[in-house]
Amino acid sequence: MSRFLGALRREVVDATPIWLMRQAGRSLPEYRQVRERYTLEDIVAEPDLCAEVTLQPVRRLDVDAAVMFADIMLPLRGMGVDFELVEGVGPVVSRPIRSPDDVDRLRVPDGEEAAPQVIAAVRKVAAESPVPVICFAGAPWTLASYLVEGQPSRQHTVIKGFMYREPEAFDRLLGKLAKVMIGYLGAQVAAGARAIQLFDSWVGALAREDYEARVAPHTAAIFVELAGVGVPRIHFGTGTAGLLEAIAATGPDAVSLDWRVPLDEGWLRVGDGRAVQGNLEPAVLLGPPELVRERARDVLRRAGGRPGHVFNLGHGVLPETPLEHLQLLVETVRQGVPAVV
Repeated sequence: MSRFLGALRREVVDATPIWLMRQAGRSLPEYRQVRERYTLEDIVAEPDLCAEVTLQPVRRLDVDAAVMFADIMLPLRGMGVDFELVEGVGPVVSRPIRSPDDVDRLRVPDGEEAAPQVIAAVRKVAAESPVPVICFAGAPWTLASYLVEGQPSRQHTVIKGFMYREPEAFDRLLGKLAKVMIGYLGAQVAAGARAIQLFDSWVGALAREDYEARVAPHTAAIFVELAGVGVPRIHFGTGTAGLLEAIAATGPDAVSLDWRVPLDEGWLRVGDGRAVQGNLEPAVLLGPPELVRERARDVLRRAGGRPGHVFNLGHGVLPETPLEHLQLLVETVRQGVPAVV
């Protein structure tokens, strides 16, 4: 039995499961060796390379799940979007969406057609991984932000302006994105993925009223449509302290909490009927070993041994994180909270 899948279903498991967002990447020496020969674009384009990088942290860290090494932008190519993954910047879109006509030109590919190389990589990882495979996709709001802004943004003023000035086109844009992500995630599950994570990385930029009225219906549509595929569905976002109840209402099986809200408080707000994931501050892993142990145990204490907790960071592993601190974190979580005598 997988303790990761069991925890997402709020079953009693033998130990708190742990996996780490961005567990595959520059914190691992074997990944750095791959990057000496291949670019990020090379890796995500080649299923064998993608599978190897995805499995590296499973072998090195003994984590409880393998999360696909991909990028949330990849299925947008199937929609006719041209972009480049720029080192140190992120995705840069060659022709950002700025009008209703631009929205209407976007294609809506079916399932595997959106990013066939990712589906091929999922099949390979699922065949080789000793732990469940997590597939993922970008949530409509976050993908729309990249499409309209043209690149990562701190203020999201361009996408917000488009949302307010062109509400119908904005709604069509998120609707198209939701439809494509439903097919894309479904294809990944059919290829062998055992859990889904929807990344809404920029959702914390929204006012609650805008999230509930303009964005949440499209997020909810994804969870509703994928309810029948038989795998747990996780919602991930950052800066979400003001939105937790609204996020829970979109219908995920688990809500990922960032480090800005204590885990016990966040769990209370999303409700006992959902699992939670998180929520160690990633930068803690840059501190001394005793701090890593102390803060990890504090997260576990706040979870209180209740069924439904998957240990993770509040965001991704920082590239400069020492490998031995990642190993210490996994070991500490496996040990659990020491008994008080």
